[in-house]
Formats: sequence, structure tokens, C-alpha cells
Amino acid sequence: MKKTFSLEHPRTKPARLADGYRNEVKRYLKRERGKMLPEGFDVWVFDCKFGATVDEAKVIAVEDIGASITSIETQGLKSFYLEILARASLKAEI
Repeated sequence: MKKTFSLEHPRTKPARLADGYRNEVKRYLKRERGKMLPEGFDVWVFDCKFGATVDEAKVIAVEDIGASITSIETQGLKSFYLEILARASLKAEI
């Protein structure tokens, strides 16, 4: 998932949009974790980047996505970029 999310809508408040985006990310992670792993791998690992724009995106942990969305919301920014790439891995490599 590589996507720029907008926190502007004529009828919906930014807090409500942010909640919807958190839910969308949660559903995406659940769907990716449910996919069949390639042979020889144990778990799915997610590489995440987050920022106000694509160029400003920094690497974050998957656990910090919700807090990052809240941070953008409280700063009053109009949009944010989120990139989540799933890759198969071994538990020993994590």
C-alpha cells in the first residue's frame, strides 16, 4: 500500500476521516497477514514509511502508524503519505 490520505472533506470532520484511515490500515494489515506465506518463511513483516508528503516520509514501526496519524491530525495538516510493504521473513531474522 502506497497512498496519500486527505484529511479534507466538505462534510466530514478530520478526526472522523483519521479514524476511518486507521481502520483501513488495520483491515489491510489483517488481510496481508492472512495471505499464504511462501514456502520456507514463518511470518509477514511490514516495512512502513510515514510523512506529510512522499519526500518527507520516514521509516516507522508498524505499531506507530496510529500515533503518527494522530500526530498529523493534531498538527492540522491536510494530508499524509503512508507506505506499507509486506515481505515474508523468518522469525529468527526479526
